[in-house]
Amino acid sequence: MIVAKKFAVLLCAEDSDYVSIRYGGYYGVFVEMLAEEGETWDVFRVANGEFPDDEEIGDFDGFVITGSCNDAHGNDVWICRLISLLKKLDSLKKKVLGICFGHQILSRALGGRTGRANSGWDIRVRTIHISSSSSNLFTSLKIPTTLSVIECHRDEVQELPPMAEVIAWSEKTGIEMFRYGDHIMGIQGHPEYTKDILFHLIDRLTQRCYIEDSYGDELKGKLEKVEPHKDAWKKLCTSFLKDRL
Repeated sequence: MIVAKKFAVLLCAEDSDYVSIRYGGYYGVFVEMLAEEGETWDVFRVANGEFPDDEEIGDFDGFVITGSCNDAHGNDVWICRLISLLKKLDSLKKKVLGICFGHQILSRALGGRTGRANSGWDIRVRTIHISSSSSNLFTSLKIPTTLSVIECHRDEVQELPPMAEVIAWSEKTGIEMFRYGDHIMGIQGHPEYTKDILFHLIDRLTQRCYIEDSYGDELKGKLEKVEPHKDAWKKLCTSFLKDRL
């Protein structure tokens, strides 16, 4: 008898009205990218204090940590609680995939350091480069060693945890991806995003005066001309979570 796999999204962001209506929230965005037939996907709104009980952690085959408007170097109660959970998941060797904030908070939980990027915001479709030591990981999946991904962040991993390995970098960010053992992987970009989500986020950032209107218009113009490698990212993320690498 085949037992269906079970995964959890640890939701670290509030859903905007646009994403809620269009995708069923950020949980829906991740499920659309990662879920396969026969699997169960749950969501825990950790930013609202909703966490899995210790007794149910073992029921899950893997966890995905989302992006957030919060800083991974902050000390909000839920962030500190999330760090404790991630340490526990590491001790249990559970599969954990961290995206953007999730990438940063994983690094912090494992002993690394995060903070503001000296070069400021990165909002675009950016090309990342796979490190030579990790190229076999990607060629086995027939994935190119340069990949385009949607980025929307102003923080970054500044120092890796001990024993972690950089597996991708870009001209702006030295640690675009890292791997820790065979069970933890962080991705600074947003493989789950579509360009319309990024357009919506640019509008929110200009409305909140995080970026100038003129800069937002410039970013939108550049986005019209490029596309992320969504299929390759889907293959990479699902293969990692589901032990196909």
